[in-house]
Amino acid sequence: MSMKENCLNSIRRDMHYAETKYGFDWGCAKITRCFSDEKKGWVTFLLETPKHKGGKSLQIYVTKSGKVRIHDARGEWKAPNGIKRG
Repeated sequence: MSMKENCLNSIRRDMHYAETKYGFDWGCAKITRCFSDEKKGWVTFLLETPKHKGGKSLQIYVTKSGKVRIHDARGEWKAPNGIKRG
């Protein structure tokens, strides 16, 4: 079943959840751990949805201190002007 079909079906019934080798599928989202460095404490996840898949998927980088950086095919997502990041 394709991710799009899975998404549409999850609307009609209970949310789909399945663990994968490096992550999980939950409803319309597929989360995959791509890279990590245990010594330095960072990890990178890939988030795919029917609208963000393949080259359009989102890459989420989490540092040891908890800082989160999100990238897509166009580059890093920045906070809007006037919004302070913690």
